[in-house]
Amino acid sequence: MRIVILGPPGSGKGTRARIIGDMYSVPVITTGDMLREVTTQGTRLGIVAKDYMDRGELVPDDIVNHIVAERLRKPDLEKGFILDGYPRSVAQADALDKILEEAGLKLDHVMVVDIKDETIISRLSLRRSCPKCGEIYHLESKPPKRNKTCDKCGFKLIQRSDDKEDVVRHRLVVYREKTQPLIDRYQKRGLIRVVDGDRPMDAIPAELRRLLG
Repeated sequence: MRIVILGPPGSGKGTRARIIGDMYSVPVITTGDMLREVTTQGTRLGIVAKDYMDRGELVPDDIVNHIVAERLRKPDLEKGFILDGYPRSVAQADALDKILEEAGLKLDHVMVVDIKDETIISRLSLRRSCPKCGEIYHLESKPPKRNKTCDKCGFKLIQRSDDKEDVVRHRLVVYREKTQPLIDRYQKRGLIRVVDGDRPMDAIPAELRRLLG
């Protein structure tokens, strides 16, 4: 089972990726995890990638594509994989096609999490995180027991700058612009599977089983 999962920030695609990974016993691969791993290895690519990340800049496509190619060659992916966060552009999709073709592989599905922008804005703008232990809260669905402090470590909670409403709206515009060409591309191949991003947590596994067969 080889799947790409697409969805806007805050749509729950990471949650769905983990559920599918557990369901089919295949690894979930995220761009962030791959980049963090390679930066700790001290390789030439890792050093270059870390330099971009430390400056808060996007790591160039050629570096990301190379890292993905190396990851997809590892033996733990023989049964398949879930790609979360890659590809993010047509250029990256072209690179993924080439990587899979050279390995004699192909994608089985491209999952798209469909959700209204206002729902995402509500989710992210009310999200708070602990800068010390990383615990995540939501002021409506998962509020801290003590006002504005982490239940685990007592540290003061913060709102990430990219969770502020105006920033979230901009991120959504950028996402739609970059992702629609990918959806169109994979739709022509009959790979798209649309999932409802508003479903309650306990209903997600059944929907995924139905879609993936």
